[in-house]
Amino acid sequence: MLKIGDFSKLSMVSVRMLRHYDKIGLLKPVKTDEFTGYRYYEEQQLLVMGRINTLKNMGFSLSMIGEILPVYDDKEKMSQFFLEQKAELAAEYHKIAERLSLIMTAMERLRKDDTMKYEVNLKMMPERRVASVRKVIPAYDHEGTLWHILFKETGGMNMKLAEPPRHCAILHDKEYKENNVDVEVQITVDGNYTDTENVRFKTEPEMQVVSINFKGAYSQFGEVYAQLAAWVSQNGYEFCGPMIDIYHVSPHDTQNPEEFVTEVCCPVIAK
Repeated sequence: MLKIGDFSKLSMVSVRMLRHYDKIGLLKPVKTDEFTGYRYYEEQQLLVMGRINTLKNMGFSLSMIGEILPVYDDKEKMSQFFLEQKAELAAEYHKIAERLSLIMTAMERLRKDDTMKYEVNLKMMPERRVASVRKVIPAYDHEGTLWHILFKETGGMNMKLAEPPRHCAILHDKEYKENNVDVEVQITVDGNYTDTENVRFKTEPEMQVVSINFKGAYSQFGEVYAQLAAWVSQNGYEFCGPMIDIYHVSPHDTQNPEEFVTEVCCPVIAK
């Protein structure tokens, strides 16, 4: 058997952490001297400790590692654990990449000493025929699932798109919500088609909107909304419907956020 100090050296894990693992039941010593309190480990426990270290480096929590260790030799179960962790890490990676992009954009604007200015337009959005999917989704960044449904269910229809085709998202909630958001995606079509399980074909009426076209990452939305709100207030209008985002160049077209082209529209009426 190995004293805790020797086990610590060989496993490259501190004595403090070994005591913590003992306390939470993750790796208990085979023997604890009742008089001295010394902990003793068997040599084969170094293999278990190696597995714990590897799983920690993969980003698994200690509680999850406790669930994994008993089935470590079950290839099917381990494969499922790894797939789930891979998906979780990929989501974290995308969040970090987005934050880095925001920082780089902000630094670039600092170097240019640039304050973004947008041209506000008051116009009539014409009547249009659309294919639509509207659902409550977990959060705004899950919008892609609605597009997937729309294109999957209309894929075999030989559906003719209007010219130019417009892809847009409509945010139906009357306030900003952190989850369970009511979002609709639409694409303009030419002709009449039969509804599917989730896709509805309908005619949207003509409406008056204020809009801003901008190029770049969606992180600009806050500045765009602020400028729209200021224009509406200063020109005697008020908002009268859900916001509409029209995607002229979207993530479907390019992976570079600086190349996105979006038109933010808000229905308005004169006071």
